[in-house]
Amino acid sequence: MSETESEKRSLYERLGGVYSIATVVEDLIDRVMVDPRLNANPLVDETHHKVPPAGFKYLVTEMLCWASGGRQRYSGRTMEDSHRHLAITPGEWQAFMDDVQATLDKFSVPAAEQAEVKALVESTRTAIVVSGAERVEPTAITNSSSLGQDSAAIAP
Repeated sequence: MSETESEKRSLYERLGGVYSIATVVEDLIDRVMVDPRLNANPLVDETHHKVPPAGFKYLVTEMLCWASGGRQRYSGRTMEDSHRHLAITPGEWQAFMDDVQATLDKFSVPAAEQAEVKALVESTRTAIVVSGAERVEPTAITNSSSLGQDSAAIAP
């Protein structure tokens, strides 16, 4: 296949389609759910233990397939609606990105595709991460809102 033909293939196709993406997402979510750097945030820890991992895996797979050019459509809530109440810090985001990198490396995803996947994930950062000025104490958030069963998470 020529470079031009390869360039025309979507990221979804270059990643191997839904089955390959689902396999990578499964590893990522398993990794994120037990990451002590993420679970140190009591709001993230509560969400990780309240919502079944299979639901996270489904929604993240759906989102990554859609964002990379697949036919799937993301059916979850917005990244902001799903994450703002978790008060995720820049440091927690970096821990999540470390997990993304470890998963991509585990599956030997080529460098060009890794860069595209990480760019897709990074595009959600502003909707997910709160700055120090925005940070609300976790008890104030948990006392005023509930965690929905349909919380989507490609991030902590």
